[in-house]
Amino acid sequence: MKLLTIVVPCYNSQDYMGKCIDSLLAGGERVEIIVIDDGSKDNTAAIADDYAARYPTMVKAVHQPNGGHGEGINQGLRHATGKYFKTVDSDDALSADFPRFLDLLEACDRQGGVDLFLTNYFYTHTDGVGDRSIIFSNALPAGRIFTWDETRPFRVDQILMIHACTFRTALLRERGIELPKKLFYEDNYYVYGNLAGVKRLYYMNSDLYRYTIGREGQSVQEDVMKRRYQHQLRATELCFTAFHLDAIQSRKQRAYLKHEMFIMFGISVIYARLNQTEEADANLDAMWQTCRDYDPKWADYFRKRTALALLGVPGKAGRTFAVGTYRLAHRVVRFN
Repeated sequence: MKLLTIVVPCYNSQDYMGKCIDSLLAGGERVEIIVIDDGSKDNTAAIADDYAARYPTMVKAVHQPNGGHGEGINQGLRHATGKYFKTVDSDDALSADFPRFLDLLEACDRQGGVDLFLTNYFYTHTDGVGDRSIIFSNALPAGRIFTWDETRPFRVDQILMIHACTFRTALLRERGIELPKKLFYEDNYYVYGNLAGVKRLYYMNSDLYRYTIGREGQSVQEDVMKRRYQHQLRATELCFTAFHLDAIQSRKQRAYLKHEMFIMFGISVIYARLNQTEEADANLDAMWQTCRDYDPKWADYFRKRTALALLGVPGKAGRTFAVGTYRLAHRVVRFN
């Protein structure tokens, strides 16, 4: 059995997937790399097959009809043989700390294993402006196995995105989350839905994941997110309805999940309101209603008793305020 499975979902990735896969090969035989060709129309499939032929003990190529990033993760989990599971997007890479990461993951496994191994991630902008690390050292104890009760509050700009997370494969299978096909931003659901089952954690204070921002057509570009805001609304609904917050026994685990849910709602509200249309406002109201039908206590808490109430003020004035808040936040923290 391999120590780690890494799934690399690829769609028309011929121009950059090689750099990604090469960074993963540094892990050696402890790593299984599953390259998912998601119905690509360029040379992605051939490149995946070439890597599989050259590195038969490390790389698998899986070809599927176009089902989106989430179906790529589903396929990777179906084929995974590693004890731990990580996703790396085809336009991203892992740093030179990858072998040390594997050493620490292996050491954790000898101590009974962890449900979630966390690292920092580094935003690399294609224009070189605003590169920065998302570091969790203020919130997480580093260099040892810990539980949620030992965590400290997260800042508003700190969220355990998929880039930070390496899950125990058995936990993912126990949780049984099937990501929807052709839904963008489904990785939020992947992380949030599985965090509810996490008990043992480890944090390595290293910028392991190199996250590329600024590629044309990328899902986090503002114009793309405006067009796809309904995908964001649906992903937020999936997160909120994955489990009831009151079912989480650990107070600090629940506090983190509230923090992440707040960010998810905030993103949904802002990107719906960036469209500045009554239709987008109506779709946003429908999202809130879906959440309220599932859990009225917590839906009302997020909508009415947090800063989201200001972003959701009805009508043109509310839209103007939400857009202005987004512009200010973007100047302070360049997140796309």
